Amino acid sequence: MAPVTEIGEEMYALVERLYPLCRSITGDGVRATLDIVGEYIPLQVHEIPTGTQVLDWTVPQEWNIRDAYIADTTGRRIVDFAASSLHVLGYSVPVSATMPLAELREHLHTLPDHPGWVPYRTSYYKPEWGFCLAQDTLDAMPDGAYEVRIDSTLADGHLTYAEHVVPGQVPDEVIVSCHVCHPSLANDNLAGIAVATFLARALARHTPYYTYRFIFAPGTIGAITWLARNAERVERVRHGLVLACAGDPGHLTYKRSRRGDAEIDRVMRHVLAASERPHRVTEFTPYGYDERQFCSPGFDLGVGSLTRTPYAGYPEYHTSADNLDFVSPEAMADTFAVCREAFAVLDRNRRYVNLSPYGEPQLGRRGLYDALGGRSDTKQAQMAMLWVLNLSDGEHGLLDVAERSGLPFGTVAAAADALHGAGLIKA
Repeated sequence: MAPVTEIGEEMYALVERLYPLCRSITGDGVRATLDIVGEYIPLQVHEIPTGTQVLDWTVPQEWNIRDAYIADTTGRRIVDFAASSLHVLGYSVPVSATMPLAELREHLHTLPDHPGWVPYRTSYYKPEWGFCLAQDTLDAMPDGAYEVRIDSTLADGHLTYAEHVVPGQVPDEVIVSCHVCHPSLANDNLAGIAVATFLARALARHTPYYTYRFIFAPGTIGAITWLARNAERVERVRHGLVLACAGDPGHLTYKRSRRGDAEIDRVMRHVLAASERPHRVTEFTPYGYDERQFCSPGFDLGVGSLTRTPYAGYPEYHTSADNLDFVSPEAMADTFAVCREAFAVLDRNRRYVNLSPYGEPQLGRRGLYDALGGRSDTKQAQMAMLWVLNLSDGEHGLLDVAERSGLPFGTVAAAADALHGAGLIKA
């Protein structure tokens, strides 16, 4: 596998490619995004028709946009969709009119506290039109007539999402989900898409224990659609992680699943603490990203959420300041590395049974102590063997051993391998 620094640069290059595209919960922008991701990993793309009932929701009409602008009487474009996809209220119905500024103001969205930034706003389920612009731009617009044009369509079509599956040794699944509905926002969630894509590539280089299913879907309605169409598969989901805000300069934040003590919760807490990275672990709330769909009470899956700075936790959130300068290869590489470490623990966290449970078995005559000769961590490795033997009762996994002993998980797993090879424990 390429060094983490190199992977960071490659992920950043993917974010750069995706950044200009206008995405929404449906439409050609989502398809174009998945086409690019599909150059990195094979995808199975699903098209779900408008009007399809998905749990308590209905797949909406498909939205596409070709052009939009506000122009003054000279024809100069004051606000131009071609300059940034954020300039149009997401899901705007078409409009072609000339109107005075006083009337136009009712359809304009700005951020007075950050007058140079453009906000990201949507109106998915209520027919509306509008523009988003910098407060500085609005302040410079004199009274008078303006030409207003939004060349969009809202018609029956499809909701598009995609999956990539890395087959494992067992059919039990780990799902990794990221949303693909945001337009030119680099951290939320292009960085998440990039990290998920490169995680899939890394996992595919060997056969993991679990089967890993990567889901690239629009937020909320996409996860709900996936759940509605995968009721039988949901029973095989053992763990899950929602990735978002994966490239900003903040510290990592893990949000627990609704259960609070799911295995993914324990693994993420252990990996973050053992890494000595600055981080936070927060409790579940039914608000945020698609963890709230996977953790809805009817499903109650063991799915947590990993971000750097959480949603709405940084001023640049849902604004034009969430741009290519706000994310970095180093931050994405760090998020990637933590996910790799967590998945390694998930894949290796087995329960064993001690086959010689009456008294301590003699390790020396089995060559287990000799095998440790010359290691800098000989004492630690010996203690790991003793801990694994003592807690291999069919009820404790290797993560339990690591947590209780205070030993690194990798050392505990290596001890289990040695003991298993010597016929002292069985899975």
